[in-house]
Amino acid sequence: MPVSTPRIIYRVLRSHYGHQHWWPGDTPFEIILGAILTQSCSWSNVEKAIMNIKHVRALSPKTLIAMPLSRLASLVRPSGYFNQKAKKIRAFLSFFSAQYGSSIARMKKKRLAPLREELLSIWGVGKETADSILCYALSKPALVIDAYTRRLFHRLGHTAEDASYDELQDYLTARLPRSTALYNDFHAQVVIHCKDVCRTKPKCDRCTLSKICRWGMSARNRPAGKK
Repeated sequence: MPVSTPRIIYRVLRSHYGHQHWWPGDTPFEIILGAILTQSCSWSNVEKAIMNIKHVRALSPKTLIAMPLSRLASLVRPSGYFNQKAKKIRAFLSFFSAQYGSSIARMKKKRLAPLREELLSIWGVGKETADSILCYALSKPALVIDAYTRRLFHRLGHTAEDASYDELQDYLTARLPRSTALYNDFHAQVVIHCKDVCRTKPKCDRCTLSKICRWGMSARNRPAGKK
C-alpha cells in the first residue's frame, strides 16, 4: 500500500513550489491553441509558435480558419510536426465554428461529459489535449493525465507503471475533491516536480516527497554501488 494519498502529495508539492497559476495564455482561445501545439513539444517552442501567430495579428478563430493551411503550418513550425498540427488546429476550428459559432462563452455552457465526447471526436484531439482544453480554457473539472503523472504515481507506489490514462484519472479523481481549481494546480505541481526533480533519472536527494516515496526509500536503502 502507498504511504501517502494524492491529497497529501498535492499539499507537500504546493507547499514546496507554491501555486503555479496555470495555464500560460492571455485568453481561453490562446490556451486551446497551446494545448494542441504542446503535443510532443516543449513549451518554449509552443510559445515561439504562438508568438508567430500574434506577430501577424492572427490570434482569432476567424482569422486562422480563413488562412491557407500552408501559411498556418509555417507559423506553427517551431512546435514541430507543423503540417500535422496545422491540420489539427484547422479541424478544431471547423468544429468550433460549426458547433459553437466560435464562441468560448457558448462552449462553456455545455456540460462536461458531452463536451468532452465532442472534443474527442475531433481529429487530432486525444484525451490529454481534450482535458487540458476543458480544465484550463473552459474551467471544467477535468483532471489532466500525462507521462509525468504516470511516472510520479508509479514511483510513489500508487499505480502500475503501465497504467492507462483512464485508470490513472479514475484513481486520482476518486481520491481528490472534485474541483477545477484543484485539478488545475494539481497537474501543474506534478509537471514542475517531474521536470525539476522526478526526471527519467530522478534526483531523489532533492525530492520533497522522498519520505513518502517508495522509489526514493528503496534508493536510500540500496547498498552503495548497486543500481
